[in-house]
Amino acid sequence: MKDSRITRREFIRDATVSAGAAFIASHAPGFPAQQQVRQHSDQVTLGKTGIKLSRIGFGCGTNSGELQRGLGHEKFNDLIHYAYDHGITYIDTADSYGTHPWVREAIKGIPREKLYIQSKIMVMGGFGGMGMGMGNSENARDLLDRFRKELNVDYIDTVLLHCQIAPNWDEQSKSLRDGMEEAKQKKIIRAHGVSCHSLPATMKAASLDWVDVNLVRVNPQGVNIDTPEMTVFGSSNESHFPALVEQLKVMKKNGHGIIGMKMIGEGQFTNIADRKKAFTWAMQSNLVDAVVVGMKSRAEIDEAIAHINAAFA
Repeated sequence: MKDSRITRREFIRDATVSAGAAFIASHAPGFPAQQQVRQHSDQVTLGKTGIKLSRIGFGCGTNSGELQRGLGHEKFNDLIHYAYDHGITYIDTADSYGTHPWVREAIKGIPREKLYIQSKIMVMGGFGGMGMGMGNSENARDLLDRFRKELNVDYIDTVLLHCQIAPNWDEQSKSLRDGMEEAKQKKIIRAHGVSCHSLPATMKAASLDWVDVNLVRVNPQGVNIDTPEMTVFGSSNESHFPALVEQLKVMKKNGHGIIGMKMIGEGQFTNIADRKKAFTWAMQSNLVDAVVVGMKSRAEIDEAIAHINAAFA
């Protein structure tokens, strides 16, 4: 029997052809404007923040940033510029990834106003209370000043509380959240929010007015997504996916910005069909504004772009 599987190169070729044909058709005379094909590079609005970013972001945190740092500066810089040249303006980093200085060097030559940069503070409630950035409203300014210096930027688009697990994470981090709100008012950051690693924490995030942006672990296969289990690395249980989707709907109703992460199951989707399924769901569900993926090569950037554009085509 003939092997029906396709290679990554074949998929990218076919997806690119399909997306290109749809793009040409959408610009043909008489084609209804409302049917214009959406693209990965569209500048979409993040909830009610008014902030714009590309539909896909370059993640700097695979294995806590070890994979991206392991590329070396020359290759990392090349990938950031390659992504930008292909319409990816969103860069996702964090204090705990150790990639702030890497991003600083990589974005040289790119206009700051063209980029959306997101970072994160590790606080009480994340990883059982361990990590960097634990503190109160007084040191929020110190932390954010250090972030800006490490990134060599005047402002950071969004800063999140990183990896929250406890259902009362908002109470544990109140003073730090107050400091982040003050920084927002002073335009040191443009928005604040949270990334959660349990369904109880996500449910709390969905209900809070303080949250401008949610970074949510989500894929339709249910691999390493938020579940009732309060564990750092998550569970793989497809039966919990509907409950997570309900929280995305609450976030959407409340005007929160929503960014999907773990789109390829934290690297577990070695089958191209699984990766395609996850990206297709994200783009067609209308529940996430953008997605972020940790990438280590031009080929992975190309594939992610192809998946997204094929979903719209």
